[in-house]
Order: sequence, then structure tokens, then C-alpha cells
Amino acid sequence: MTFTLPGFDLDAFVRSTLAEDLGEGLPGGGHDVTSESVIPADARFSGVMDSRDAIMVAGLPVAEAFFRALDPDMEIEVLAQEGAAVEPGTDLMRLTGNARAMLTAERAALNTVQHLSGIATMVREYVDAMDNPDCTLLDTRKTIPGLRHLEKYAVRMGGGSNHRMGLWDAAMIKDNHVLVAGSVGEAVRRAVEAGVQEIICEVDRLDQIEPALAAGATWLLLDNMEPDTLREAVAIVDGRVPTEASGGINLQTIKAKGATGVDYVSVGRLTQSAPAADIGLDFTAL
Repeated sequence: MTFTLPGFDLDAFVRSTLAEDLGEGLPGGGHDVTSESVIPADARFSGVMDSRDAIMVAGLPVAEAFFRALDPDMEIEVLAQEGAAVEPGTDLMRLTGNARAMLTAERAALNTVQHLSGIATMVREYVDAMDNPDCTLLDTRKTIPGLRHLEKYAVRMGGGSNHRMGLWDAAMIKDNHVLVAGSVGEAVRRAVEAGVQEIICEVDRLDQIEPALAAGATWLLLDNMEPDTLREAVAIVDGRVPTEASGGINLQTIKAKGATGVDYVSVGRLTQSAPAADIGLDFTAL
């Protein structure tokens, strides 16, 4: 299964993750002491990865890469599509190959699929709770270091969309930038003068909206506003730039905030604290 993400090196991720688990470079490290001492080198296993809960699937191609890194000839059948909603008990992947390789790669593969499917599953819960095709759910930069590309991929698999990928693809002017610049308008003006094309400006008061727009903001992040205030803000903006509601948004509040006319709602929790999906991998000796 071919799997590519711009800016993400799958082979390097697999190598470094396995190296961490095997203790490469540490005294006595570099091998799976349990499998090597208990499992014969020529033993073969078959295995089935399955979901224990209803989930949105994400990360199976990465799991496949872990297994193939240790046994290139492993027979792998992926049984579920990325981004698919599956019921409890659904088989996700079948494997047949070297038993040691399968056991050594098992935890890295499962950790990845559980984490990414957990994110995708939570995203779908938020999309369903918002229940608004005119408003798009966004993630944030609140990601685990080193996993941003994978976590943002999982957001897409759950039905959400990605905000900035990093600090490089858009300016986001927040309160600390405003503190140094002196005002919202001055902060935006400096970004415009620097030649920045995409300028997201956070505002937490209605009186900041016009100065931000006049200075050249191309997107307004309406921070920690209640629904009535969000409606006022949307009316003031009047379609001149996209609007985004952010802050204090959970499954209980997202519907009301998404219904205010904003174009986007962003939720940091999607990648920051999504619980792992319950996914298992059971082996049979051949």
C-alpha cells in the first residue's frame, strides 16, 4: 500500500520508532530480547488486527510499513479503508510471516493505529455534533512533536480539515504579538509590510475587528466568544474575510458556535488529547 504525506518521511519514522523500541545505541540494546530468546528464528505466525469499538480507521498503511520493515516478504491484507467507519469486531488487517518480526513490530504498529484512529474517531464525533455542512471543523498546532503530519492526516480521515501545518505557511497574530506591536492593527500592518500573504488575526473583542481588517488581515480568529457575540462579529465582518470560532469549544458547545455564521470552528483537543482507539492484534502459530 503506497502511503505518502508531503513533508513526512515514512521510512525515517519507521526506522526511528523501531530503533527506540529496540534500544539501538544503548548498552545491550539493538534487539528484541524476549522474542529472540523465546521464539525460534524460523517460526511463523498469522495475525488479525481488529477494532474492539466503533471507530474511524486511520493509520493502517503506517502499521503495514512497520511489519514490512522487519519482514519484507510478510503477507499483509488490509481489510478496511482509511477514513472508513467500522463497527466493533471489524477485522482491519490480516498478516502472515516471520513470528519474531511480527512480535517486534506489533507495539509500534498498534500504537500508531490506535492513536491515529482515536483522533479520527473524535473528529467524527465533533463533526456529527456540529451538524452543519456550512461550517468546517479545523485542527490546530497542538500536536505531539514529531507526529504533526500523521495527526493532521488522521483529522482528515475523521472528516475534519487542517489549519496551518506550522509556523511557515501563514502568519497567526495572537495576543503576545499584539502586546509587542502595541495594537492589533499595528501587528497586522507589520505582517503586511513584511510581504506575508496569509494573515490570520486573533481578536477577542468586537472593537478589534475593524482595525484588523483595515490593516490587511485575511482571516479572523474569534477567540473565546459566546454565540451571541460571535453572531455580532460575523455581522461586522460581513463576508470580507473568513471567520473562525476558537476557544472553549467542546461537544456540548460546538453546535451553537458553529450555527453563528462562522466559516470555521477550530478545536485543539482533536490532536491534543484524543483517547486511543481500542484495537487489538491476535496471533496464531503456524
